Amino acid sequence: MSSRMLRPGRVFRADSAASADRPTTSPRSAAPLGRRLPLVAAAVVAAGLTAACGPSSGSGGSAAAAAATTGQSSPAFPSESAPASAEASPTASASPSASASASASSSPTPPRAPSGSTSSGGGSAKPARTSAAPAPAPAKVPGPGYDSSADAQKMIDAALRSAKADGRMVLLDFGANWCGNCKAADKVFAQPQTAGILGASYHLVKVDIGGNSSANSALLRKYSPSGGTYKMPVLVVVSPSGTVRTDTHVTGNPSLTAEGINAFLRKWAS
Repeated sequence: MSSRMLRPGRVFRADSAASADRPTTSPRSAAPLGRRLPLVAAAVVAAGLTAACGPSSGSGGSAAAAAATTGQSSPAFPSESAPASAEASPTASASPSASASASASSSPTPPRAPSGSTSSGGGSAKPARTSAAPAPAPAKVPGPGYDSSADAQKMIDAALRSAKADGRMVLLDFGANWCGNCKAADKVFAQPQTAGILGASYHLVKVDIGGNSSANSALLRKYSPSGGTYKMPVLVVVSPSGTVRTDTHVTGNPSLTAEGINAFLRKWAS
């Protein structure tokens, strides 16, 4: 009975011998290749991400952990992120020029200086345009009627001097205080529109020929030499040089209305 029982030490030795006969392999080398390939690929991807995005504590740690886990260095495969970074670099390098062109296009264009103004660098300023000379004051228009005591020759000489100075014409009005047509003409001369034409374009001289003044009658014959019977009023327009331009004793009087006399005055004003 004792001979059939197994000795514990023998069983222990048998197990030890069996274990001694087995080849000793490390757990890492015994791992199948299919399990190591995903770890290698993970290390490659982590290395590519690190190259493209810069060092990262997380990615670097994961890559180091993966390398430590596999026990092998990752193979030198070209990362796919390198071309992407190379393609992105022209855009990054072109961005300064694009921003410069954008800033140049957005910068305001300096306004042009007016053609008449001078630059700050120098140049003489154009002289200011002088204003036109003011028009001469209107000539004085005599009131109605004829002054028989006035010196007609002296008044005509004064009117001709003024005409030479301002270029106006001289209008000689020969008439009489008892003449109805002369009174009608005086009323028109007193109207604002006609008085304005007279003051702007004429020096009016009224000469009485209804009395017994031989001097005034001689003046009439001087400026209206055709003679004969005169129909008053006789209107004679004389230039500043003393030349007779028109004589109503020859041409006939205009209509003694505002329209007729104003048209006559405008016609001979220049």
